[in-house]
Amino acid sequence: MAVLSNCDPEVAALIRAEEQRLAATIDLIAAENHPQPGILEAQGSVFAVKAAEGYPAARYHAGCLHADALETLAMERCQALFDADHANVQPHSGVAANWAVYFANLKPGDRILAMRLSHGGHLSHGAAASATRRCFRFAHYGVDPATETIDYDAVAQLAARTRPRMLVAGASSYPRLIDYPRLAAIAADVGALFLVDMAHIAGLVAAGVIPSPVPHADFVTFTTYKTLGGSRGGVILCRARFKRPIDRSVFPGCQGTPALNMIAAKAVCFRLALQPEFRSLQQQTIANARHMAQAFQHRDYRVVTGGTDNHLVLIDLRSRGISGEQAEKTLAAAGLIANRNPIPFESPDPDRSGGLRLGTPAITTRGMREKEVDLIVDWIDRLLQNPDHDRPRRSVEAGVADLCRRFPLPS
Repeated sequence: MAVLSNCDPEVAALIRAEEQRLAATIDLIAAENHPQPGILEAQGSVFAVKAAEGYPAARYHAGCLHADALETLAMERCQALFDADHANVQPHSGVAANWAVYFANLKPGDRILAMRLSHGGHLSHGAAASATRRCFRFAHYGVDPATETIDYDAVAQLAARTRPRMLVAGASSYPRLIDYPRLAAIAADVGALFLVDMAHIAGLVAAGVIPSPVPHADFVTFTTYKTLGGSRGGVILCRARFKRPIDRSVFPGCQGTPALNMIAAKAVCFRLALQPEFRSLQQQTIANARHMAQAFQHRDYRVVTGGTDNHLVLIDLRSRGISGEQAEKTLAAAGLIANRNPIPFESPDPDRSGGLRLGTPAITTRGMREKEVDLIVDWIDRLLQNPDHDRPRRSVEAGVADLCRRFPLPS
């Protein structure tokens, strides 16, 4: 960063500090990962300069020869990775991708049926704080109180009663597989379109280690920076007949010029995800998560749904007399980065929640396996048993530092 250090030493110092923080802490946030250096290099490339409104061979600016080749390459790789009819790689985020799908198919005031945020859904699926709630009428389904898993019979009954124009599946803190064929059948029964937001699990789907929603959904949206291991950005997959309305909804409907540097990073991400070793990585991500859930259960923590089928574990701390927020701060002070999260049927306010959400993508990318998961769970247990004491914190800090040295970031 010699050039940046000269022209803006403050920003350069902050970048170095963030690099050091990432290297010296253990990232357990389910929505984060460590991208390969080539992905970051592509995102920081000269493609950040070019204005290229439109699509390949149909731009509103000259000089798009290489932009066209880049976007075409990213689309082709993405379509091959997910066996999709069409991929739009321009959305700046997962939320932007969802907006584009909504506006391509719905009118303001139309009904959407989606999963409730406090039961594990997504913010842009009609949560009270989201602007999506101001444009469309949302009804929400949730999980069964006894099993904490989706009650598909209840979803069918709610769909029959509300007659939505679109049914949305996908979650941010739901640790179980989703029955896409069942939800697709429910959507068909009421004449609704079917959207799956697989932002969290896209890497697992790409590797074929969990079922894909692509054969069952009209639209699939996702982000590239979670299990997929890329950098920031969103993508829309759709059936061939929806290609034109989706493309027009992204541009000019919801966005202007695409961020070509982000598309370059997506292209690299898709290439890496097409390699055989990516499947092994995703298999280990799930293995680590399952091992983590079992390790917490052996220590008498209540794991929501009793386990996990994907990359995340949600633990209920209410019986431990500690809030999710206090747990998050206690762990962070020792170098373990996680986040508080609501538990189904408790207060939906994340600042008052009694849950802690943990994910295994980032530690798996660093090469950690079940043995290291045992260490991490033991540290978390020690910290949560003594949240106000310095001795366990100092001991865990030393252990975290050693583990980070043994398992460095991708280079």
